[in-house]
Amino acid sequence: MSSDTVLPGQPIPLPRGPVPQLGGGIYSRDGIVRASLVGVPQYSGSTIEIKRMRPHPPTPNSVVLGSITRLSPLQAVLSITVVDGVPLPAGEEFTGVIRVQDVRATEKDKVKIADCFRGGDVVRGLVLSLGDARSYYVTTARNDLGVIFATSEAGATMEPVSWQEMRCPKTGKIEKRKCAKPEGI
Repeated sequence: MSSDTVLPGQPIPLPRGPVPQLGGGIYSRDGIVRASLVGVPQYSGSTIEIKRMRPHPPTPNSVVLGSITRLSPLQAVLSITVVDGVPLPAGEEFTGVIRVQDVRATEKDKVKIADCFRGGDVVRGLVLSLGDARSYYVTTARNDLGVIFATSEAGATMEPVSWQEMRCPKTGKIEKRKCAKPEGI
């Protein structure tokens, strides 16, 4: 059995032999075993099931995804929508703050927030700590953290060119961003 995450309605590959008993998060329709929850199928004795992933608030060292909602010269404000790979229910987002000193690990004094993020960018970050009463402090100071999705001024999805630049495929224009290194590279 692979450890791949399945989506609701997606067929679940079963090993050869007797069909296991179906547990929670799994159903059978037209002789095909399918997932009814997002998750990883697991065996518990002779039963196969998918355990429900419960959303939880960010804690220090949680990897979060969110979109930039506000920029200032000293910080970027992030609306956190995914915590440790688990999406939060609609309307229950948390607020994160990326301070200018938390954008990258080197040359912290040369960082300009406007050259790293724009409103609407989707960012992967790491929670440093609980900030003030309303927000979490988030860092993008690792290679795998930063902007993972951005839209250009022309409305096209941008492609990363380097760790600090993204290109619009429509116009070819290059815009500055603090890009996250793609997974698996």
